[in-house]
Amino acid sequence: MSKLTKAAMLNDRPVIGILAQHTVDDLTDVAKTYVAAPYVKYLESAGSRVAVIRLYLSDCEYEKIFYSINGILLPGGAVDLEHSEFSRVAGIFYRLALKVCEQGDYFPIWGTCMGQQLLTALTAGEDLLTPTDSCNVALTLEFTQEAKSSQMFKDVPPDLMRVLSEKPLTGNFHNFSITERAFESNVKLRSFYRLISTSSDRQGVTFVSTMEAFQYPFYGTQWHPEANRFLWKESLEAPHCVHGVRISYLLAEFFVNEVRKNLHRFETKEEEESALIDTHKPVFLGDKSPFRTLYFFD
Repeated sequence: MSKLTKAAMLNDRPVIGILAQHTVDDLTDVAKTYVAAPYVKYLESAGSRVAVIRLYLSDCEYEKIFYSINGILLPGGAVDLEHSEFSRVAGIFYRLALKVCEQGDYFPIWGTCMGQQLLTALTAGEDLLTPTDSCNVALTLEFTQEAKSSQMFKDVPPDLMRVLSEKPLTGNFHNFSITERAFESNVKLRSFYRLISTSSDRQGVTFVSTMEAFQYPFYGTQWHPEANRFLWKESLEAPHCVHGVRISYLLAEFFVNEVRKNLHRFETKEEEESALIDTHKPVFLGDKSPFRTLYFFD
């Protein structure tokens, strides 16, 4: 197949992997790892299927998964960005994605909240996080000049861009951030990622809220775009207004359309179906979890 023909093809049955993470507190008695249902719904709502990527597999097993799925989402959470099992596995997929993209393949990565933080750590080679007063708060997006040439927002209507910059529509649930100063002072970060937007915490500290790689299909939001449509715990600042719902869907659609450009596939139908999260039953926990519904593993 020629490069031109391959480039013109799109995958109408994409599968996006979501990296599982460790349970905490009382949930450790239920299972070792989980995937939060809002991330699954977010991707499925835009036309993708979802596969769970479990922790503690071998490098060879992860490489096989990499060449079977079409992209990966690194979700929010709270782990060590340099020494955790979550960061180890994310690093394997990050490096494989760099390798194949440089060879003409296309493998998108999306990082949400901790996922974005992890992307910066993998690129910079170190943890550059700073404590910020940004947990459970809705914030505006202060778009940079780079936003005009970004892939993520190129199809977002101007009226919605204006609303996002004027009204606090993005749900933030993080205690640490990459500050704008840390980003701009790090050569590896500022040469690899386009800074699309910043936000300011309750104390006025400005941090990176949206970014994308210049040369690779790697995207990150410090805020949670899935929250506007699928995070329903009443105590959480997740705006469900029409504009919040609109940007949530547009970014989900954007990422799934990016993933459609990848033509990886499972070797057999049986392998594909066994990898899908559909084979697992979600567990409703109500307000015991901020996500309310989780998929448990291990």
